[in-house]
Amino acid sequence: MGDIFPNIKSVDTSSLVDKVESNLVQFFIDHNFKVGDSIPKELELAQSLGVSRTVVREAMLRLRLMGLVESKKHRGAVITSPDLVSILEKSMNPKILDENTLKEIFEMRLSLEIGMADFIMERVTPEDIAVLRVLVENEPAASDRTIFQIEHEIAFHGKLYEITRNETMKKFQRMLLPVFDYVHKSGLLRKLPVNTNFISHKEIVDIIEHGTAEKLRNGMRSHLENHFARLLE
Repeated sequence: MGDIFPNIKSVDTSSLVDKVESNLVQFFIDHNFKVGDSIPKELELAQSLGVSRTVVREAMLRLRLMGLVESKKHRGAVITSPDLVSILEKSMNPKILDENTLKEIFEMRLSLEIGMADFIMERVTPEDIAVLRVLVENEPAASDRTIFQIEHEIAFHGKLYEITRNETMKKFQRMLLPVFDYVHKSGLLRKLPVNTNFISHKEIVDIIEHGTAEKLRNGMRSHLENHFARLLE
């Protein structure tokens, strides 16, 4: 037996939820909502938007998952500042990302580490230098003349991110660690480097202690040369 009313098109409720989600975000912007401000109740929003409460509830659930809204005891829903990194982290699984995306993420990592030189030079402390010296001393002698050993790579470069004092950047680096590890182990970048005359971790520390931001940028580019060689050739 066919549809009772075959000429009536079914309502695409997902499209309606999409529109309500967008309208709610625009409403918050237009009315200058700030972090911590209470949001009108679902029933009030439903009446204002001319949709069912169920549609509003689903749209609000999406905003909660995005980190834009959270529920507070005795206050209801309030505006929050989303943790962008944690949102990305939910989908940053190297086993479900395609090879091109993995390589692009790796390229982004290289660009980021060269670009953060100014922040490192501006914010580094003698204590940071001491920690970097210890990390370098604990590395195998050959680690700077081969494809980097991942555990030493993570420890040294993780400290560099920490020195920036940029919490989002530090979270971003931690989020990408599984991707770095997977790329190293998967063989995506197995091509041997053509240039082994790059700057070592020890030399990077020397530049941080006695050099300039420009020297550090150039030094990091040389230090990462093997990675660039495997990506660009």
